[in-house]
Amino acid sequence: MDAYHIIKRPLRTEKSVADGARTNSYHFEVDLKANKIQIKEAVEKFFNVKVADVRTLVKKGKQRRVRFKIGRTKDWKKAIVTLKEGNAIDLGY
Repeated sequence: MDAYHIIKRPLRTEKSVADGARTNSYHFEVDLKANKIQIKEAVEKFFNVKVADVRTLVKKGKQRRVRFKIGRTKDWKKAIVTLKEGNAIDLGY
């Protein structure tokens, strides 16, 4: 898998901002098929940092209703990347 398709976007939530300040970890939405090794290599390549740990979880899509039709949102994968001491990513928040 191409490294440019692994990381989709950084997640900017209250929890992710607090984790960045407290434990030096950052949250990203990643491709569903990407594994931890691929995510680690992609983050190290894009942001020029050293990664200590990668944790992943799959968020299941929810059932939604629009007028008279029932649909479902897509499943997506979240990666929590912890950086080694002295490294940081400037995401603008």
